[in-house]
Amino acid sequence: MTSESQEPGASRRPVEDEVDVVAEETQQSAKGGKKDKKGSFWKELPVLVVVALVLALIIKTFVVQAFYIPSESMENTLLKNDRVLVNKLVYHTRDIERGDVVVFSGVDSWDGEFQMEEPSNPVEGFFRWVGTAFGIVPGEKDYIKRVIGVGGDHVKCCDSKGRITINGTPIDEESYLYPGNVPSDRFFDVTVPPGRLWVMGDHRSVSLDSRSHTGDPGGGSIPESQVIGRAFVIVWPFDRARVLEIPDTFAQSSLQALGGAVPLVAGFGLAVPLVVVRRRRRMRTR
Repeated sequence: MTSESQEPGASRRPVEDEVDVVAEETQQSAKGGKKDKKGSFWKELPVLVVVALVLALIIKTFVVQAFYIPSESMENTLLKNDRVLVNKLVYHTRDIERGDVVVFSGVDSWDGEFQMEEPSNPVEGFFRWVGTAFGIVPGEKDYIKRVIGVGGDHVKCCDSKGRITINGTPIDEESYLYPGNVPSDRFFDVTVPPGRLWVMGDHRSVSLDSRSHTGDPGGGSIPESQVIGRAFVIVWPFDRARVLEIPDTFAQSSLQALGGAVPLVAGFGLAVPLVVVRRRRRMRTR
């Protein structure tokens, strides 16, 4: 009876060789997977950029937009280099109110006041658009001011105490007026046309606002149609982040323009005699 002799490691070598092959294939597969992932990322990156820009354009156009504050005209409410968010939907649900801080376009109204050079090439134009959309650079012809008077208001400066009056009622602007400034250093007496706004900066001594355009069509007022939206919050710098509230100054019911009440007053004035006459006729019939 014969027996075959085997070396101790002979039976394990094929198994070990197979394990090594599998491990090597796994490593190569992992390396290939990483390369595929990297390649996939770079292929998808342009798509992600395009989608992000499209979403930014939609949001900028219809919902909210960031704006850069380029001057001192709204100090101390807004400081130069602040960034604010502007609500572009709010005036689809309510009217523009006195005290609102609004961003508006100067095209066809104040466009001669602020000029920027046209981009020299499409690439520069694209980056300017991106900067404007995210509030990194100021808009080409955009302004930010506070609404003082709305259509039909009689806005005048100043009364015997140096205050601006709206429809004969003096307003106290201390809560937002720049420290040391007077309400106005120049006289004006205007009735705001329907569909337009009288706007002023909070830093009156340096603000080129409606007072500087009294010789223009509209007497210095701006069209409501040019309003982009209401600035409602400061988002940059972080230590100044806060909501921009409407001051209590404009909560007085006495500020309401008489023109808005005329139809109601006239209606009552005509209704009372008619009711009296009708009542007398009924009594005579009885």
